[in-house]
Amino acid sequence: MLKAGRLAIRMNVVKTYQKINDEERGINFGISKTEDTYTKRNGKVDEPHRHNYYTVLIIKKAKGQHKIDFNSYDLSERQIYFVAPGQVHRVIEEEKSQGFAITFSNEFLIQNSIPLSFIASLTLFQNYGQSPPLLPSPEQFKIIEKFTNHIFSLFNSDAKMKLLSVGAYQGSVITKDHAVNVLIKLGDVETYSDSAFTLLVEQLSKCPSNQVPMYAERAISVVNSKNKSLFVKTLNSRVDDFEKETQRKRVEKVLKKVSQPV
Repeated sequence: MLKAGRLAIRMNVVKTYQKINDEERGINFGISKTEDTYTKRNGKVDEPHRHNYYTVLIIKKAKGQHKIDFNSYDLSERQIYFVAPGQVHRVIEEEKSQGFAITFSNEFLIQNSIPLSFIASLTLFQNYGQSPPLLPSPEQFKIIEKFTNHIFSLFNSDAKMKLLSVGAYQGSVITKDHAVNVLIKLGDVETYSDSAFTLLVEQLSKCPSNQVPMYAERAISVVNSKNKSLFVKTLNSRVDDFEKETQRKRVEKVLKKVSQPV
């Protein structure tokens, strides 16, 4: 009871960040590099605070401490911290760290058809008690780092489409289908055609093999002489991924169609 009371008092005086981005309304996702944040603060030690959204710290290399509620953890290499909304935390860096901070809200999950129950089922975000970091192996961390770098690049791409691309990369099948449909529509708009097609090709190269035929068939309408070679190259790179002959034949049909003179 005493510990719970102390926590309640502390929660009332600690600064709470309500929005992921105070400068842009409606932004429900963010990703930044920890080294950039350190530089922005001029190395000043972080103050205790809490967020009204989820935070994931992906630490490649760091030295110092990460305090979460009443617990303290040594910062080192290849760590992943999960901080739930409302938890008080503080990052104390003895030197510039390397890694990423990812933030997202319940609204982001809803917008991208990710059930809130899915987050709860992961049991990674703890509202109280111990919140030790995950310690992936070097091989596992390499995959995570590659994934995170890709999200960072997408988020910092065309400002008008960055959340769409991030949602497509992380969301459910329904979200990805919706994102591809939007990208195809944007591909018909001269202002966005190049950026939209780049993101569309990215989806074709990364999506599960069973989705490639459908996306390829839909994308035919925005393939032109300028982007055709990239489209064909991307589809050819996926041919060996198909588990069913019907999938291969559908893509071959698309390739034959775009190869015909207009």
